Amino acid sequence: MSITLHCESCKKKIVAPDTAGGKWGKCPFCNHRCYVPLPESEGDEELKLAPVDETEEKQYEQMMKETQNITQSLLHEKEDPQDSDAPQNPNGTDASAMVIKYLRFMADGSLDEARKAAEQIMSNKAAAKAFLKSLLKEKIPVAQLQDIPQKVLEGFIKTMLAKL
Repeated sequence: MSITLHCESCKKKIVAPDTAGGKWGKCPFCNHRCYVPLPESEGDEELKLAPVDETEEKQYEQMMKETQNITQSLLHEKEDPQDSDAPQNPNGTDASAMVIKYLRFMADGSLDEARKAAEQIMSNKAAAKAFLKSLLKEKIPVAQLQDIPQKVLEGFIKTMLAKL
């Protein structure tokens, strides 16, 4: 079997062998460089595509813009003196675990999961606030957050504190 195509330049019909599929060749009439398409196989199935949910796309774009704005503002932010009234060992390990999950989701760009974690944090605001303040004081972050740049992590923490 052979591959039939038309030259893009002179529009003449060209026949190429199956082995030429996916390669470049010269038109025998005008020497124009032509791409020989891959031969169609009988087993090719048409892909089934689903429509895009516009509201979900807009929400995702908004969350990505917010994350980018926070990151940019953090990278340009000067070091602020930190609060001295934050407790060293805050209570509420559940709140601290949720805060760590939230910060991890934000750093990974998992914005839907971060939003859900933030909603759970709101149920224990006092413990979460104390834990966030203690994280700001620490020079070395907890193990789960050590790969996040310090300025970015501080920005996520400050943003969450503002929401509380």
